Amino acid sequence: MSEFLTTRELAALLRVKERKIYDLAARGRIPVRRVTGKLLFPRREIEAWLGAETAAAADDGEAPAAVEAARPLIVVGGHDPLLEWALRESRSGIAAFLDGALDGLARAEAGACVAVGLHIPEPDGWNAATVAGRFGEAPWVLLEWARRQRGLLFRSDLKRHPAGLRDVRGLRFQGRQPEAASELVLDRLLADARMTRADLTPVAGVERSETDLAMAVASGRAEVGLGIASAARQLNLEFVPLIEERFDLMVWRRAYFELPFQQFVAFCRAPAFAARARTLGGYDVSGFGTVHFNGR
Repeated sequence: MSEFLTTRELAALLRVKERKIYDLAARGRIPVRRVTGKLLFPRREIEAWLGAETAAAADDGEAPAAVEAARPLIVVGGHDPLLEWALRESRSGIAAFLDGALDGLARAEAGACVAVGLHIPEPDGWNAATVAGRFGEAPWVLLEWARRQRGLLFRSDLKRHPAGLRDVRGLRFQGRQPEAASELVLDRLLADARMTRADLTPVAGVERSETDLAMAVASGRAEVGLGIASAARQLNLEFVPLIEERFDLMVWRRAYFELPFQQFVAFCRAPAFAARARTLGGYDVSGFGTVHFNGR
C-alpha cells in the first residue's frame, strides 16, 4: 500500500480542483513532500490534517454534524461475490453485511457503515443520481467497483431454454428480497419487454444473495432467475446476458483515507484481484476506483 497520495487522488477525494491542492501546498496549509518536482501527500499526515480541520470547523460552529461517533467498519448494500472475496482476502478487517442496496442506503443514513454496494438503475446510468439526491450534502464518494453481466440463469437440463425475458412465461421464477436492487433492474427489463410482474410465475419465498438465487435454480426449487454471470458459473448454470450493470461503492470519505480501507483498495489494484474477476466471469474491473460522485 502506498504511503502517499498524488495530487489527483487527493483532489478527487476532497472534491476540489487540483489547482486548489497546489495552492494549499504552496501556502503550507497541507502536509506535502516534494520528490523530483512532484508533489506527494503523506497519507497518515493527511488523515491527521483532516481530523484537525473537522474539529476546527466544529469549534467554529460550521459543521457540528461532522464530529460524530465512529462509523462501524462494515460494508453493506448489494451482494457481490467478488466483493465478498476481496474483503476476506485483503485482510483489511472490514466486515460485510450485504442484504440489498436499498437496505444499505438506509443503514448509511443511520450511520451504520463505512461503505455501501450499489447497482441502482437510473434513466441516465447507475447510482449517481440516487446518491446525489439522498446524500448530496454529506461527504460520501461514489467509486466504481465493477461492471457486471446480469441475465437469466437456468439449468442445462431445462426442457425449454429461454432466450430472453419473454420466454420465462410459465417457468418457475426465483425472486429476490424487496431491498435488492436486482428487483429494480427486473422492473426495468420487464418494462423494456412490455411485460409486468403478472407475466412471471414466482416461487414462494425470496433469496437474499446472488449466490443463493443461483443455488435455488441449481437445486431445482426454481427453473429460472435473474442473476449475475459469476453466480451462474459458480453453480454450472446456463446464462443468457440481458444487461450490463455498474456496481459502485459509496464510501464515507474519512473512512477511505484510513488504513483498513486503504489496505482493501491496494489489494483490489493488485494482479490477484483482476485474475479473480476473470475466473469468476462476467466482470469488467478496468474502471475500478473511478469517481462517479463526490459529496460536499
